[in-house]
Amino acid sequence: MASQEILRSAVPPYPGPLPKSRANHLYGDYFNNCNISYGLQFHAACAKHVEETFHASRILILASATLARSTSALSDLQASLGTKVAGVKLGLRAHTYFSDTLAIAEECRVLGVDLIVTLGGGSLTDAAKMISLVLANDVHNADELLKLPTQVTAGTVPPAKPSTVPVIIISTTLSGGEFTLGCGTTDDRDNQKHQFVVDTVVKLVILDAALVTATTPLLLFVQSGVRALDHCIEALCSPYSTEVTEMHANASLGRLVPGLLRCIADGDTKTDVEARLLCQMASIDAIASCVRVYSPLGGSHAIGHILGPFGVVHGATSGILLPAVCKYNARRSADAAKRQAGAKAILWSVPEMRSLAESKGLVEAEGGADLGDLLDVFVRALGMARTLADVGVGRDKFDKLAEFSVLDPSALTNPVPLKEPAQVMEILEMVAE
Repeated sequence: MASQEILRSAVPPYPGPLPKSRANHLYGDYFNNCNISYGLQFHAACAKHVEETFHASRILILASATLARSTSALSDLQASLGTKVAGVKLGLRAHTYFSDTLAIAEECRVLGVDLIVTLGGGSLTDAAKMISLVLANDVHNADELLKLPTQVTAGTVPPAKPSTVPVIIISTTLSGGEFTLGCGTTDDRDNQKHQFVVDTVVKLVILDAALVTATTPLLLFVQSGVRALDHCIEALCSPYSTEVTEMHANASLGRLVPGLLRCIADGDTKTDVEARLLCQMASIDAIASCVRVYSPLGGSHAIGHILGPFGVVHGATSGILLPAVCKYNARRSADAAKRQAGAKAILWSVPEMRSLAESKGLVEAEGGADLGDLLDVFVRALGMARTLADVGVGRDKFDKLAEFSVLDPSALTNPVPLKEPAQVMEILEMVAE
């Protein structure tokens, strides 16, 4: 049983000034380099910092309903926090809908909440960020919410007021959203997802690999790991990537690929706790690769953001879309193909990836496997879906998916900018069935 806490910033200081990305990004360094805690059991670490760091007395817990009902994790957390727990919300819908955010914010006002703690995955992270943002800006309805800055409107609307209710994240997946100054939220009225801009509201992330090993379903965990892989690959392939991008992506992929394969090999035995911690640490570098020095993401994220509200979890969207988007870009841009060669070289340098690829007959030599081929083999080895049909999305949804996808900020920063729905339709057809 772990008994000694390690507390540090998420990533170490960069030696010297961060290089400037060629991207014109209003917020510059978009990485939330908050503290991370590991080594203590999650509930002990949370109770310690509630008392010593935040001095909080009115805590709202946002928890995964599945985790709460099938494990003792929530009850362990509540027992550690005692009378400081002002309220608990279970089972928020994925993709963080406006109505849920506004309703919980109103409850926080009534309860006098001074700290939010999440226990679960990325949707809870986004919900906590948005609730804190809503509270700070006295937002009460969807129209007022849309007046706050998003990645599309930032700089053209008044800046949001800084959050006053801090957030602790007890993370059980690998999405990495807790380390960004943004969050995705879905408008109930039209199912469109908006990427809002927040401040450093997440102050502490607690990592407990034993909790993840015992409670997070294996498929959900590896899907979120492929989302982290997507961050690395699209950042590396961005025309705006820098040496910082490459540094973090390299560090992440070297741990993430073997970590995820070890998790699959571990299967239902749930004994390889070290593999989960390896993946957790890798997920930090994965998100840092695209936001510490802004390296815009591309088509996999653009379409994936929109595909999510159609009932597909984020990691599954990456497993389906990323190989196809890479192939689409390489066929249409020599520069994109050149950048993909760099990403491909990093993957080939990971011994576990090389062994897997060669076992499937892929070769590294010029004219051999492309980046999309390597990614396809890896996703299949994790037992994940590879087509939209696999996740119940038929061609009857393609028109709406294409229409909304080109509105996502990542569509225009794809190495081959996705400006027309027809371009998205071509990618969707590549993974239709």
